[in-house]
Amino acid sequence: MERNEDMLFTVKQELLNPVQVPSLAAFPLSKIDTWRTPPLNPSYSYSLGLQRSLSGKQLLLTQTPYPLSLIHEHYLNGYISYQKALTQKENGYKCNRCGSDSPFYFASFPCSRCHQECYYCRACIVMGKVSECTPFINWEGPASNVLPKSSVMNWKGTLSKAQERASNELIQAIKKDEELLIWAVCGAGKTEILFKGIESALNSGKKVCIATPRTDVVIELKPRIQSAFPDMSVLAMYGGSEDRFHESSLIISTTHQLLHYYQAFDVLIIDEVDAFPYSTEPMLHYAVAKAAKHAASKIYLTATPSESLKKEVEQGKKQVVKIPARYHRMLIPVPRFEWCGNWKKKMKTDTLPANVEKWLKKRIEEGKQCFIFVPQIKWIAPITDMIRKLTEKVDGVHAEDSQRKEKVMKFREGQLVILVTTTILERGVTVPNIDVAVLGAEETIFTESALVQISGRVGRSAQFPTGDVVFFHYGQSLSMRKAKEHIEYMNALAYKEGLIVNDNMSDLF
Repeated sequence: MERNEDMLFTVKQELLNPVQVPSLAAFPLSKIDTWRTPPLNPSYSYSLGLQRSLSGKQLLLTQTPYPLSLIHEHYLNGYISYQKALTQKENGYKCNRCGSDSPFYFASFPCSRCHQECYYCRACIVMGKVSECTPFINWEGPASNVLPKSSVMNWKGTLSKAQERASNELIQAIKKDEELLIWAVCGAGKTEILFKGIESALNSGKKVCIATPRTDVVIELKPRIQSAFPDMSVLAMYGGSEDRFHESSLIISTTHQLLHYYQAFDVLIIDEVDAFPYSTEPMLHYAVAKAAKHAASKIYLTATPSESLKKEVEQGKKQVVKIPARYHRMLIPVPRFEWCGNWKKKMKTDTLPANVEKWLKKRIEEGKQCFIFVPQIKWIAPITDMIRKLTEKVDGVHAEDSQRKEKVMKFREGQLVILVTTTILERGVTVPNIDVAVLGAEETIFTESALVQISGRVGRSAQFPTGDVVFFHYGQSLSMRKAKEHIEYMNALAYKEGLIVNDNMSDLF
């Protein structure tokens, strides 16, 4: 009984008993209507390793490294419960991990585990196959106490007036288990705003998770958070992470990894709520709701809130604090529009539009680094080749590029002057002194949110707070105009609130 794969159950006196060989009397858990979990046996010497691995989580039996004999012994003593991974409904199934219940997401296969035709969920299969015969295991014993004696924050920086206001609002929301939207411009210093709130939560015995859509952001955030809280063991949760079988009261996770948690966190901070895939994937919203405790504070961070979020704010349904200025108190560079004609037709002659080439030559002559954003992957190679006629210090990158990390690093280190990219780099990459151009800014891929984020790459450093943002287009789009208005609105609001040191009002409009 040491393998955790082939799993069927029998029921005796309402208690589950695992069976690992085909048996007419044994069934997958999804086929069993009722059973019970024994009451907690206070005299049982439970495994601290199991407690640390399972507390606050909902894992498939196949995802735990512990033998089934140990897991079932804990079940018989009330410290672990078995839960259905899939629940049968009148018209099909519901996945209890991701919440999907559309028949579209479920398919059957001849299962070598239960030796039957077995249904599984396709919606969240990337997180491990959820099927009828593989149960979830939940920890029912005392929660793992992983807090240090004190959670002293080690960050020695200072907050701006706007950051301080947001930090105070955050602390209050955490104390009252409330929701809060922090609407902060690109480069506002959102991570630093979180520190005092996290410290307050940890010192109150609360468990904190910072969730973000992308793995590279999790990896980048971990050392920054660890440095600010040296007494904590800060864990980074993403696919393949070595931290996934450990436990802490301070976790940084991808939003997908939240699917493995169940009523675990007192404070959930969701970064970039407007970003893909969180913005378009209902199961990730389900994951957030499932991972939070019943009484928990949820903090949403974004520079570009969706229309639905804005509406909630306008209707007073969501508390908001706005940070319209960057930490260095300079204006956000406003994008300018330049018509470049039918650029796609120009590409067929293996030439760039004249004004685009002129803009690039100026950057090359000055040695000023720049991003060139293009609407589709297919344009990266030809445009990179055209720019290579002007300089060898150019490369192209996209999401499916196996050399993506190496190319971005070369750009960070200054080995490249120009990096041609898709919207994959609209967030997360900060280079101190760059300009940005968007070629084909009228294309639908360049939404208001994307264009605001792209513009936000420029002027983030206090040493280089200015720069050029240009949208080369073949006809202005509504998204282009809304992105420019968005940035102008935040600049004007920052000026009105006395958060800007630049007195040149003409820069605002």
